[in-house]
Amino acid sequence: MPHFEKIEYKPIPVRQLLLEMKNTSELMIDLAYSAALFNDKELAEDVLELESRVDTLAYLLDMEIMVAARDSRDAESLIGVSTVAAATDKISDAAADIAAIVTRNIGVHPIVGEIFEKVEERLMKATVKDGSAIAGKELCALDLAARMGVDIIAIRRNKDWLLDPDETERVFPGDILITRGAPAGIKQFKDLAEGRLTQLEE
Repeated sequence: MPHFEKIEYKPIPVRQLLLEMKNTSELMIDLAYSAALFNDKELAEDVLELESRVDTLAYLLDMEIMVAARDSRDAESLIGVSTVAAATDKISDAAADIAAIVTRNIGVHPIVGEIFEKVEERLMKATVKDGSAIAGKELCALDLAARMGVDIIAIRRNKDWLLDPDETERVFPGDILITRGAPAGIKQFKDLAEGRLTQLEE
């Protein structure tokens, strides 16, 4: 029997909910394709977890719409918001379907992987270890884009996700970083985050 999470109403601005749904679904698409093409089960599981988050956001948004609609005119003006939210939710569902290729051991045709090898930018997941050269530093101080051609597009800290983190955000041991960049750059960054490389190259 499936387990259903109890979701309590929280007064959150509709704009904030929509923005988080949009950013999360975009991240899910990136992660899902990378998970499928590199057969990465950890990334695939992250996608499924994020799908659950989008479902929760969609539910909270529906409650906000119900609370805001006082009459038929309000309801009519809020239809557009509901339509955008539903479309975003469908995008997240599609990303989860792509991730299922990995979690269900379906796999992709080898030629797809060969084609993807020619793609300039890739995604990689790295966990910041104790003693890492980047631990405790702000993203702006790392200057990863200039040094390695790498961008940190999301940070998972405990059970929370920071999407498109601010340059003043600090990186801490235990943080899981989702990075985008050229293959050599993201591999070097993974080694740096996980302690196999001890310092940033100047």
